[in-house]
Amino acid sequence: MTTLVIVESPNKVRSIAGYLGDGYVVDSSVGHIRDLPRGADEVPAKYKGQPWARLGVDIDNDFEPVYVVSADKKSQITKLKKLLKDADELVLATDEDREGEAIAWHLLDELKPKVPVKRIVFNEITKEAIQHAVANPRDVDMDLVDAQETRRILDRLYGYEVSPVLWKKVMSGLSAGRVQSVATRLVVERERERMAFRTADYWDLEATFDAGEQHDPSAFGAKLHSVDGKRVATGSSFGADGRLKGGDKADVVHLDEAAAGELASGLREQTFTVRSVESKPYTRKPYAPFRTTTMQQEASRKFGWGAARTMQVAQRLYEGGFITYMRTDSITLSQTAITAARRQVSELYGKEYLPDSPRVYAGKVKNAQEAHEAIRPAGENFRTPQQTGLRGDENRLYELVWKRTIASQMRDAKGDSVALRLGATATSGQDAVFAASGRTLTFHGFLKAYVESHDDASKAGDDAQTRLPDVAEGDPLTVVELGVAGHQTKPPARYTEASLITELENREIGRPSTYASIIGTIQNRGYVYKKGTALVPAWIAFSVTRLMEQHFERLVDYSFTAELESVLDQVSHGREDRVAVLQSFWAGDGESDTGLKRLIENLPDIDARGLSTFDLGEGIALRVGRYGPYVEGPPMVPGDGGKDVPTRANVPEDLPPDELTLEMARELLANPAGQEKMLGSHPETGLQIVAKNGRFGPYVTEALPEDAPKGAKARTASLFKTMSLDSLSLDDAVRLLTLPRVVGTDVDGTEITAQNGRYGPYLKKGSDSRSLETEEQLFSLTEEQARAIYAQPKTYGRRAAKPPLKELGDDPVSGSPIVVKEGRFGVYVTDGEYNATLRKDDDLETLTAERAQELLAERRAKGPAKKAAKKGAKKTAKKSTAKKTAKKSTAKKSPAKKTAAKKSTAKKTTAPTSPGSAD
Repeated sequence: MTTLVIVESPNKVRSIAGYLGDGYVVDSSVGHIRDLPRGADEVPAKYKGQPWARLGVDIDNDFEPVYVVSADKKSQITKLKKLLKDADELVLATDEDREGEAIAWHLLDELKPKVPVKRIVFNEITKEAIQHAVANPRDVDMDLVDAQETRRILDRLYGYEVSPVLWKKVMSGLSAGRVQSVATRLVVERERERMAFRTADYWDLEATFDAGEQHDPSAFGAKLHSVDGKRVATGSSFGADGRLKGGDKADVVHLDEAAAGELASGLREQTFTVRSVESKPYTRKPYAPFRTTTMQQEASRKFGWGAARTMQVAQRLYEGGFITYMRTDSITLSQTAITAARRQVSELYGKEYLPDSPRVYAGKVKNAQEAHEAIRPAGENFRTPQQTGLRGDENRLYELVWKRTIASQMRDAKGDSVALRLGATATSGQDAVFAASGRTLTFHGFLKAYVESHDDASKAGDDAQTRLPDVAEGDPLTVVELGVAGHQTKPPARYTEASLITELENREIGRPSTYASIIGTIQNRGYVYKKGTALVPAWIAFSVTRLMEQHFERLVDYSFTAELESVLDQVSHGREDRVAVLQSFWAGDGESDTGLKRLIENLPDIDARGLSTFDLGEGIALRVGRYGPYVEGPPMVPGDGGKDVPTRANVPEDLPPDELTLEMARELLANPAGQEKMLGSHPETGLQIVAKNGRFGPYVTEALPEDAPKGAKARTASLFKTMSLDSLSLDDAVRLLTLPRVVGTDVDGTEITAQNGRYGPYLKKGSDSRSLETEEQLFSLTEEQARAIYAQPKTYGRRAAKPPLKELGDDPVSGSPIVVKEGRFGVYVTDGEYNATLRKDDDLETLTAERAQELLAERRAKGPAKKAAKKGAKKTAKKSTAKKTAKKSTAKKSPAKKTAAKKSTAKKTTAPTSPGSAD
């Protein structure tokens, strides 16, 4: 007997085939095999001419989808059909989520098997899991398939109806999506908050006190807490408008610099006493095991990875049999996993770290699929990171998952927290109270294995300890240092990928498995770009969001989007009918105009220019143009036809919207794009040389004559960073136009040129580029020097390493030599694995080995350094209907009927993805 097993990914085929053995043929669908038509050319001929054909969904016939096999999957389908002819049984082993269920249904509907069919699922690729799945097959879950199909059709209707409005009124090539547009709105709203934010200044006092030699430690820091019984204003005391909350009635003391300085002077010579000591026990429970979003968030915080990179690495670990399925919203662990985790806790940390009974975690995610497991190491016995043999990204993520899982089955961390209040009367008669807090751990518990990171880098970790002296109420304290500290309130932080995922999840918008795709989409569409790890909205996103808020308010409403997600979950449980859900979304409820169809049909005239115009004040406005954002305003300049036109200036592409102030706009207009400066004739060609300020900065170019050959290109060259349009001379311009310059040839005869690029000056030899130190080298570098540069190993973006400033022996923890180096952000110590920047009080000349070891120990406790992240995207899929013993037609599907525990189904057609319907 031969059984054909079809999985999703080709990467699973070999390992699963090895676990199944003889009698099984394993192949893959290579992802989705069909979807809705991508364009008119993919619509089957029999549907062309139908008014709904462009949608790929028959909106007049219960929203029946038209499916087509992707062009790149036709050969794979042919192969699977051939394998099926020689098989006695078909096993559909696609992933256990809704998309996997839909792919299984598509395969069933497309292959039309005449042999028995089984559906199996597993959440890890291990021998035990695969064999258990084969022994416990089930039918295709049509409720899950319906939910996935409903989601796909919703996204198609949304994208294909709303995106054309954006093309006409904002810019071609844009797209709208059910979750994509809401995620963009979140990022835009955060930027609006930053733009409206007004900074407030406030001051307080910081001091160091000495409790006496009998205490260890004797010195400790404290901050001013209150004056004459009133709390001192902090950042939270101010509103976004820069004013105190509560105005004149605010029950806080707002110190300015003068008042703070006067108070400090009146306290420095005073003796402080301990006013109160409050000590209480501290307990911290372990974190739950990872689900998709928490894994993405923690990988972002610890490694600096984007959601897409995290999921790509996790996919490889899952397919390699190292972790369980990585798309899950559950935090539950199987009994097998709990046993494995508790066994390792006992072996690695000792029985004192093992709780008396297993820890069980209850999910907080609405509609979480608790039948799934959390993300954990695969197998009945967990491998330590060292035992896996993994390297690079895979090792780092596996270790993260492993540590989190182990820690989830360990004892609580315990300790003590202490709060001190210290007081004195200033010479002015004011009573000042300072506050100090400390925390010590008496038992590390789970923190021995794992410490979670925070989005706020300034926030202390859960394992951080601050010791205070063991003082009592009434004890005297000496002032060692006391000074004023000025502060400014800060605008709300921009979203990072991690915090945006957190926000979407908290609002119950979208599904965890789609967040990486959504974040990738809004970046790929140009709505959002990254500045460091922050997500910054482009001005085009402001225009799109404005249009959506004004004309499709319901579609970008957070509550509506979350409610729709909940409805889709109800479809997956068989408690909502797919046709009713789609009808409500498309046509609305009753006579209301909330349905998408009526919104599109009743769109009023839209002021396209108004959508793209943002007033900055004083007659100056930002406009979103075809070639990017620009500012427009006075002074007026003569234009064609004798009419004056406003001055325009391009806005730098990397300038965040909240930094485009009225003052900045004035500066840009003072040196507008398009401004030309005639420098004179080129001494060799006789052509006029013009200096201009363009979209990408100032540059010089030759003015070609009117009779120049068609296709002739004028020579251009960007100005050096040390040059300006105002001071640029003809000689400077002629010199710039000689670039790129042929420096000579390398020893192998390949030509070497010196060029000025977007990222600075560089040498180019074939496809091999090397950075130069200065722009002047473009003219001065000799052939011999160029050859010497190419003779050195390539550094891939980094300069050749400088010799260490100092050597301080071996580190007692890593065993590696500690050296002192000078880096981009100052002097630092390193053992080759961890770098620690010297503090402002550290002096290179007097730096000791002990101090260097201390700095490295602090840095090591914070975990591995973060690295840059990449982005990616993903797709969706659909289905038709099936029933174990029922037959299907090949074109469409009738609404499924439910009887007792089964669902009778009809059919469908075939399909790919829609350009404007990203989730």
